[in-house]
Amino acid sequence: MAETSMGPTPLTHRLARNTDIDLLRALMDAAIGELQKPFLTAEQIASSRTIMGLDSQLIDDGTYFVVEQDGKVAGCGGWSKRATLYGGDSSPGRDAALLDPTRDAARVRAMYTHPEFTRRGVGRLILKLCEDAARVEGFKRMQLAATMAGEPLYRACGYEPGERSSDNRGGAEVPLLRMSKKL
Repeated sequence: MAETSMGPTPLTHRLARNTDIDLLRALMDAAIGELQKPFLTAEQIASSRTIMGLDSQLIDDGTYFVVEQDGKVAGCGGWSKRATLYGGDSSPGRDAALLDPTRDAARVRAMYTHPEFTRRGVGRLILKLCEDAARVEGFKRMQLAATMAGEPLYRACGYEPGERSSDNRGGAEVPLLRMSKKL
């Protein structure tokens, strides 16, 4: 009997584990290097690697997701109930203070899609997982710092633009856009 293909296997998701860290860092490096090219110079991409990346506190908090398809990691991202808006383990200026869901917005953090999996719903799935989990924890709003590559997705998912800024802690100015959404 011949097999017929009904399209790609659906995306699956799970919570990230500490054993995923090396795999996630490689995915992030690929995403920063490829998906930022239309928006940033080579110097800004290099700077992005300093100010962005994996915050392993999210894994420890149980708020970081891995999205897979056919056994391959397609993307990752999470949310946080901590004050840091963006940045990885090695980013300066992190703040692990807990947020108050009655007055603070939960943070969408460290969202990355592998370049081979763009435009397949990976980012939308991660946002839905984050928003649903934050809502269960009592948060009424979400907030994030969007890269220029991520801004179109966040706008399409209902995030409203706020303050534009840039971060030069990696050596070159990297443009960012603060965005938020009511849950």
